Amino acid sequence: MTHANPLEPEEPGHHPGPSTYVKVAVILAIVTAIEVALSYIPGASPALIVTGLLVMALAKFVLVALYFMHLRFDNPLFRRLFVTGVILALIVFAVYLTTLFARGGAAPLVTGS
Repeated sequence: MTHANPLEPEEPGHHPGPSTYVKVAVILAIVTAIEVALSYIPGASPALIVTGLLVMALAKFVLVALYFMHLRFDNPLFRRLFVTGVILALIVFAVYLTTLFARGGAAPLVTGS
């Protein structure tokens, strides 16, 4: 059976119950606690800390987008649009940082006279 509107899903998406959202919230809280603990490790390599924090931030971002923004259960078109926007934002950010560091870093902060 085909639908007249190709943007509508063939079957209504199954949304999880409250227990799933509580589980995701607990996982997010645990990851946040690990992030805080990681930042207090004395003598740890700054590169290792930054890498770990970025990986955990990405994991939290994905969980929030999939569950609390309902991207996991919506039409795949919305997921593609969201991912495309994130990728474009990352590309713009990378171009900006490349330009910034190619010119010798940020300009000094100029205050009023």
